[in-house]
Amino acid sequence: MALWQTNFVANELKKKFPALEVEIIKIQTKGDKILDAPLAKIGGKGLFTKEIEIQMAEKKIDLAVHSLKDLPSELPAGFKIAAITERENPFDAFVSEKFSALEELPKNSVVGTSSLRRAAQILKIRPDLKIKNLRGNVETRLKKLDAGEFDAIILAAAGLNRLGYSARIKKILPEIIPAAGQGALALEIREDDLKTFELIKFLNDEKTFFAVKVERDFLKKIGGSCQIPAGIFAEVKDEKIFARAIISSVDGKNFVEDKKIDSIKNLEDFGKSFAENLLERGGKKILSKILT
Repeated sequence: MALWQTNFVANELKKKFPALEVEIIKIQTKGDKILDAPLAKIGGKGLFTKEIEIQMAEKKIDLAVHSLKDLPSELPAGFKIAAITERENPFDAFVSEKFSALEELPKNSVVGTSSLRRAAQILKIRPDLKIKNLRGNVETRLKKLDAGEFDAIILAAAGLNRLGYSARIKKILPEIIPAAGQGALALEIREDDLKTFELIKFLNDEKTFFAVKVERDFLKKIGGSCQIPAGIFAEVKDEKIFARAIISSVDGKNFVEDKKIDSIKNLEDFGKSFAENLLERGGKKILSKILT
């Protein structure tokens, strides 16, 4: 997935600037290396970014391409998101060989996911299901499903579409609120690197940029990371922002969720105030039990 994303950006740059030389450097991160434990157990922030940012700080690379949902809500000093690409499908997908939808799964069926957010919302809908940790790249996860380790798995629709596995999607799950930034790519640079910024700014999609700002502001306010089962999704339409969010206990039994609509003029405060509302209505209590 990381290579697909990087090649996509590299190809867009070469199309725009035919004389530009683009070199792709592969960097393995902590999140890539540890595949036998849930993401929440191996540390919440920077799992897929720290090693990359070290090389960027040392000027060994100039640009990092991330799945935005893997990027911490607050970047280290000296770095910034220079552009966010147009969003792919932002929702999760139900994938199974035997069943067509989550509601079709028999009681005690085993569902694979590495995400606390997904697990909590699945259990909220179907508390009778069993959640089993699922790590590895998309191909590895599909092979584990095909080998019979799971009755179904939940993956980001964007990843399946980008890698040519759209046919494996049995159903899109808009009822499961996605992770902040899901489906979008973030292009990270050194804050003072004006040359690279000028090169890549054409890749920024304004509507996606505004929507994910809301999502990341929300995430930042609640202290979000892989350790928190929370979701937020925002869209910009007709000069308005539409958003929905959830903060849940790990087992999906206790949760607070809501929707919000406001003018694009109130973009700066939208995500923070939305988060404050959910925290006051019970989110703070739920999170305190998870994080203690």
